[in-house]
Formats: sequence, C-alpha cells, structure tokens
Amino acid sequence: MFLFRSKKQAMLGLDISSTAVKLLELAKLSGQPGSSYRVESYAVEPLPANTLVEKNIADVDAVGQSIKKVVERSGTRAKQAAVAVSGSAVITKVITMPASLSDQEMESQIQLEADQYIPYPLEEVNIDFEVLEVSEKNPDMVDVLLAASRSENVDDRVAALEIAGLTAAVVDVEAYAMENAFSLITGQLPDYGDDQVVAIADVGATITTLNVLHNNKIIYTREQNFGGRQLTEEIQRRYGLSHEEAGMAKRQGGLPDNYQPEVLDPFNEAMAQQVSRSLQFFFSSSTYSSVDHIVLAGGCSSITGVNELIEAKIGTPTVVANPFANMSVSSNVKLQSLSNDAPALMISCGLALRSFD
Repeated sequence: MFLFRSKKQAMLGLDISSTAVKLLELAKLSGQPGSSYRVESYAVEPLPANTLVEKNIADVDAVGQSIKKVVERSGTRAKQAAVAVSGSAVITKVITMPASLSDQEMESQIQLEADQYIPYPLEEVNIDFEVLEVSEKNPDMVDVLLAASRSENVDDRVAALEIAGLTAAVVDVEAYAMENAFSLITGQLPDYGDDQVVAIADVGATITTLNVLHNNKIIYTREQNFGGRQLTEEIQRRYGLSHEEAGMAKRQGGLPDNYQPEVLDPFNEAMAQQVSRSLQFFFSSSTYSSVDHIVLAGGCSSITGVNELIEAKIGTPTVVANPFANMSVSSNVKLQSLSNDAPALMISCGLALRSFD
C-alpha cells in the first residue's frame, strides 16, 4: 500500500499534534491580482491528555472524536483530508532510477528493491516515492525520493479520520508539509530565500523541531523534547492552578505581577537556548557554519517579543511565521483567532496546499 495519491478535490489540512488537532481549508483564487489563496475554514480542538505519545497515536478513538469536533466547529463540508506523520517516524532516501521508466514501472521496481533501503519487513511498512529531478551525475537517470513509514503510523491516522467521517486522501511527512508552507512566506525574505539557508524552529507544546532549508528545500530536520507544556506546568506549580486553568491563564493573562520576570522571561531564555542548541547540532553535522534567517513557528512563537530575544541572542534575523499574510479570509473565519494561531498552523497550511498539487 502506498502512502499518498488522490487529488483535485477540496482537501482539509489536518495537523494532529501532541495536544490539539488543527484544521485548515484553503481555496485557490484565479484571475485575481495579489492573493491567490483564501482561508475558507479553520478551527483548533484540544486533544485529551496522553492521546499522543511522542507523536504516535495512543488512543485512535479519542483522536477521531476530536477530529469530529474540529470539523463541526470549522463548518467545512469537505470530506477529504491530508494528514502527516512526524519525520522521526519516516525513513527517507534519495535513490537514482532510469529516467525512461513510467510511474508504474518505477513503482514496480521500487517494490522489488525496497528491502535494500528499508530496515523493516516490507509487509509492515507503507512506501511512496516522488521523482525530484534529473540526476546531476547522469542525465539518463533521475533522483527519486523514497519515503517509508511503519504501517501503524499511517493506519492509525487513517482510522481516526474515518471515525470523523473523513477520508485520508494524502498522508504526508511533517517536514515536507512545513517546506510546502514555507513557499508562502518566502516573500517576507530577501530575494525570496534564493541562495539562502533558512532555519524554521517549530516550538510546539512538547517538541521543538528544527527544519533547515537551502534554496527553499529541506536539507536537515531534528526534533528535541522542549515546548510550551513546560511553561504551563511551571504556571501550575507556581500559582497552584489546574492544568486547564494554567493553560488558559497563559493564553489570556491575569497572572500576578511576578509572572513576567520570574516565569515567562526564564522560559523565553530557555527557548532561545534550545534554538541555539538545535542550530549547533546542524552546524556540527553539515558543512554550514551559519544560517541567513530564522523563522519561528509553533504556538510558543506567538509569545510577544520572543523573536527579538532570539535574534539578539543568536545574532541572526528572526521573524515569526505567518503563512496567511497575503491571503484573503472567508467571512465565517475569525480574523483575530486566525492571526493569533498563524505560526502554529504552518503544517496544516502545508497539508491544505496539497489540494492544488
């Protein structure tokens, strides 16, 4: 069974993260200057605690029920969705194949040869491939990206969508969804990111993912355990609140005067340190010693001033991701909510763009 395929219908981008399900639906506008996309619907629904463990679904039914709620909340009528598995759950490899092969012939050959590249029994994995470009070493060959994930990673997401009455039309990889969404923010960078090395630091609730792109293509991905949950837990501990109360206070304010200097500022410093450490891992494992820009994504990047702090600490221009900066928005979407959540919607945005492949 292959991972992706099935196109040309309205498709929801559905990001199943460790603490929430984020839904986004885009429409492509033709014949209009400027914006070429419109946000048709969007919603975020929290997931019950421990529903996902290290980005693996532990409770398919609970995830399915949350997807059902987020679909109802968004008001969408679309029945197909694109979802993603985390990069740590996927093996990718670039192989070369004869350019003369058709897609079907390539598929057959990959199935025959896949055991050379994948360290799991083939009956336990889902495989897909994408032709990238003509090989630099031989013009008669093409570079082909091979992606494989354990079937349970794919099957659990497909099953959760089915509980909510949706069909999984695409199962992508989070890093490639992020790369897809990055195409929407290149206009905010000098020369649209050409010949530049850009680091996207996605600081979520429990995991920080660093994706590094060169010429707008992913060249490095690394995940580490750090995220906004640590801030929530510190608010809980410091002020004697429940987890839900602490999360609400973090978003809406109303905490004592010592919150900023004693809780939030140290967390922001820790976030800057995590981004710096992630970059050091990248530098030590590549030929690069610097990046041209840092783009902050994920819920934690919405903290006021954190981009300025990271820019000052690391010495690299740092911006907060907003994939909707040049989009129009449907009248049934709350603009302020969308704006607040924008940095956390990069993956769902990249998935929603798969509608237009």
